[in-house]
Amino acid sequence: MASDLPDPEGLWKKTDRPSITYIDIRGQVVDRRGAPDSPPIDLKSLPPYVPKAVLAIEDRKFYRHWGFDFEGLARAFYVNARAGRVVQGGSTLTQQLAKNLFLSSEQSIKRKAQELLLSVWLESRFTKDEILSLYLARVYFGSGAYGLDEAARRYFDKTPQKLTISEAALLAGLLKAPSRFNPVSSAQRAEDRATVVLDVMEAQKVISREQRLQAVKEPLRFVPISRGGGAAYFLDWIAGDVGAIVGEPEEDIIVETTLDMRAQTNAESAIAQELNQNAKPLKMSQGALVAFAGDGGVRAMVGGRNYQESEFNRVTDAKRQPGSAFKPFVYLAAMERGETPYSVRVDAPIKVGQWAPQNYDGTFRGAMPLIGAFARSINTIAVGLGEEVGRDNVIRAARRLGIRSRLDPQSTLALGTEVLTPLELTAAYVPFANGGMAITPYGFKRIRTRSGRILWERPSPAPRRVIEDGPLRNMNLMLAQVVSAGTARAAQLPDRPVGGKTGTTSDYRDAWFIGFTGGYVAGVWVGNDNFGIQTNKVTGGSAPARIWKAFMVPTMKGVAARGFALPLTPPPDPNAIAEPTDDNVETLPVDPVDNVAEVAAPTGNDGAPPTPSPNPGAPKSGPETRTLDEIVKDVQAKSNEASGPPR
Repeated sequence: MASDLPDPEGLWKKTDRPSITYIDIRGQVVDRRGAPDSPPIDLKSLPPYVPKAVLAIEDRKFYRHWGFDFEGLARAFYVNARAGRVVQGGSTLTQQLAKNLFLSSEQSIKRKAQELLLSVWLESRFTKDEILSLYLARVYFGSGAYGLDEAARRYFDKTPQKLTISEAALLAGLLKAPSRFNPVSSAQRAEDRATVVLDVMEAQKVISREQRLQAVKEPLRFVPISRGGGAAYFLDWIAGDVGAIVGEPEEDIIVETTLDMRAQTNAESAIAQELNQNAKPLKMSQGALVAFAGDGGVRAMVGGRNYQESEFNRVTDAKRQPGSAFKPFVYLAAMERGETPYSVRVDAPIKVGQWAPQNYDGTFRGAMPLIGAFARSINTIAVGLGEEVGRDNVIRAARRLGIRSRLDPQSTLALGTEVLTPLELTAAYVPFANGGMAITPYGFKRIRTRSGRILWERPSPAPRRVIEDGPLRNMNLMLAQVVSAGTARAAQLPDRPVGGKTGTTSDYRDAWFIGFTGGYVAGVWVGNDNFGIQTNKVTGGSAPARIWKAFMVPTMKGVAARGFALPLTPPPDPNAIAEPTDDNVETLPVDPVDNVAEVAAPTGNDGAPPTPSPNPGAPKSGPETRTLDEIVKDVQAKSNEASGPPR
């Protein structure tokens, strides 16, 4: 167990406390954080009740054990076994320090054994006061604050030496669950937890009854605004990579990020505005947004409604089904095979194996050009097109544009049933906006010391085209049609062209809109963390499109309008483009507006409500289900009539 343990000898070599300052693309300070490997706290400089508050609630036997507490471990094992889950921890403060310093959060017997070995090593190597001072310097207090010094400044804007008894109790109470008891997001919950700590401190005679009564009456005043705001999600995302590069910094570090604080503020406001107004009636509790420049630099990232309530980053870590937002990869594979936006397909019943995809209302609109099917997000045509070009080719197209998550070539692939993160899905749309070039998402471009010495600089990647010019222009025409006359009309901007695609999954659990204008892409997701909770029929063309527009309008203010690649010749038939529909013109509660595929597995949707068929003679509903070969033959016949010689 000890063969691959880290070497703890360097713990006490640090004597300074270098900081890391993050700045945005305009040089504005995003945040300034102390290094999480700062030197030990000087216990003698603290009021005695500060460290004793931590020991009272975290490890009352600290000065009597040798790194682990058999009685506490046995009690925790018994309680957890009866509950069938982890409800109580048995780790001593020394064990927590060993884990935080050297080990991962992996739940395994080996890691627990190594934790115990390191605890014994720490106890044999250092005095109790040295271990406590090191623990107070390194433990996480939430909101990006590592160590007592940074936590005191973060929550109370004072040094640890000036903490009151009630403030010390609040900080000690945070250690059990920094997010849950965070005073910025839940003052009452934090104060209740602090009261528990005060009661324990009195019971252990750390403070007198009079001191406890006085502390309970004392009003707690803490800094009300989260440092860095929602940018904390972004900073958490890049912090690991920054730390790996700078290692043990010997002087203050400046990280030049790709963030645009103006855009970041707009993103936070757009999410907050929509959720404050419609979270309850639409039964959606969370939202996420990420925006990219054309080279892949992240300009804004909002990983959730409130960082203090939940530090889980839904942009980078939440894998959800994209629904119809996945369809651009299906249509791109078709465009690369030689189809055009005006190629004709038939919206009619089909079967793929034993599965029969359907549109939302169960009706079928007959023959229509692909641009109309894409704008209305017709499921039968998307599935049929995916089968024609081959599922493997669809996956190859998605991979080429940047999708890294697992994609299985299952029959429902075209309807977005595979799970993706908002980060990778939005990044995969960037080539549509930047001329077809591949990108890799990144969050910082240079790291330097305050004195100006460059420690690291992002190399300029060699340009790599992933979409050829013809398919790119055809795809952008269809993506623009989605916004101008399809399911995403709520995302239209007054001063520049917009392309994009909506996505809504089965039973309305997830809703997306990924949109772009020239050189700038943003993706929005809304839903609930609990996958089993459905929204109140929220579609990609409603809340996500509104958030996207609320973000883009102020972000693009003063920025010259840029277009994106479109076909060089006008459409051969003006009637080939889908006429505007009335979807996404909504009142609460939202009416169903998407073509939800009614299958056992959750599927993609996002079409429009029924509109007159472009072929009045086509059957409206109830035709017999046909095989894909029969559909293809019918398509070829109708293509001859509508578009000249077949391809």
